[in-house]
Amino acid sequence: MQKIKAAVCHEFGAPLVVEEILIDKPGFGQVEVTLNAVAICHSDISFAEGAWGGFLPAVYGHEAAGVVTGVGAGAGGFAEGDTVVVTLIRACGSCPSCASGKPTICETPINGTKGPIQTADGGPIEQAMACGAFAEKVVVDHSQIVKIPADMSMEAACLLSCGVITGVGAAVNAGGLRPGQDVVVIGAGGVGLNAIQGARIAGARRIVAVDLSEEKLEVAKEFGATHGVLGSLDAPWKASYKALGRRGADLVLVTVGAIPAYEQAPRYLGRGGRVIMIGMPHSGAMASYEPVMMAAVGQGMIGSKMGDVVIQRDIPWMIDLYQQGRLKLDELISGRWSLDQINEAIVDTKSGSAKRNVILFDR
Repeated sequence: MQKIKAAVCHEFGAPLVVEEILIDKPGFGQVEVTLNAVAICHSDISFAEGAWGGFLPAVYGHEAAGVVTGVGAGAGGFAEGDTVVVTLIRACGSCPSCASGKPTICETPINGTKGPIQTADGGPIEQAMACGAFAEKVVVDHSQIVKIPADMSMEAACLLSCGVITGVGAAVNAGGLRPGQDVVVIGAGGVGLNAIQGARIAGARRIVAVDLSEEKLEVAKEFGATHGVLGSLDAPWKASYKALGRRGADLVLVTVGAIPAYEQAPRYLGRGGRVIMIGMPHSGAMASYEPVMMAAVGQGMIGSKMGDVVIQRDIPWMIDLYQQGRLKLDELISGRWSLDQINEAIVDTKSGSAKRNVILFDR
C-alpha cells in the first residue's frame, strides 16, 4: 500500500483533518486515478455533518477528474495515462436495475469500510460513496469512470461527475422534458443551475427559477432561466403562474433539500405536471401533501438520483455540448482551493453564495 494525503472526517460536524492514509493497488476491475481536481458538493457537507449517519473515520468527495495511473485486470479497456472523470455511480451491470438501464440505483451493496483505503496505522476507514475523492488518489471500479479529452480542463471536467449530470439529467432523463413545455426550478445553486441548463437544452418554452437570493436569480438567467421568482414571497407559485402565462408548470425540479421547498413544489404544477425530487433532506425530515388534489388532476412526484444518467452514454454528449459552447461549465466555478484549504472551501460553500468550489491538486 502507498501513502497519500486525504481530508478525513473523524467527527460529524467537526472540521476535516488533512492527513496521510493508505491506499491499495487496484484489484480486479479497478483503476487507480491520480486526481487533479475535485469539487465540493452539498452532499459531501451533509454527510460530514452527520445528516445520514455512516461509519467514521471517512473520506468524502465524489466529483473528481484526473489521470489513470494504475489498472487492474478486467478494468474495461482503460489504460494508464487516460484522462477521466470519477463518479460515485458504481454499477454491477447485472442486477435488475442495472440490467434495465438504471445504473444509478444499482442494487448490489457496497461495504465502504472494506474498500481500498485504510488509516495510516492500518485501521478501517470509510471510502464514502464508493469514491473518497477528497484525496490525492482514488481506487474505484472501472464502471465509475469515463474518458474525457486529454486537453479538457480538469476543473471543468470534475463538475460533470455529479452536479452537472444530476441537474441536466433530471430535466432530460428523469423529467423526460419535451420541447415547448414549461419548467420551474426550485433552487438556483450548483445543481439548480444545471437543471436550468438541462431545461434549456431540452427546448423548454419558459424556465422559472425560484430562490431566496435575488443575486442567484440573476445568475440563473445567465444559465437559461427566462424568469426569476423570490421564494420568500408569500405565495411564490402565484408569481410563477403569472410568469408562465397564467398556467402551471409541466415540470418542477426541486434541487434543494429544504422541506418548505418540497411542500410547496406541487403548488407550481399545472394539470398533468410532475415534481422531480432531486435535493436530499436530512434523514427523518418529513413533508406533507394533499394527495386527492394531485390524483384529481393527474399530477405526480418522482425521485431522481444523479439525474438517472448512464455515464458512458450521457457524459460524452455533455462534453460535446460544452466544447460547442452550449453547456456552461467554467462559469459554474466560484473558487479554487488547495486540499489544505478544504475547510475554508466548505465554509464558503455553506454560505450559499458559491456555485461550485473546486479543490485543485498541485501536479
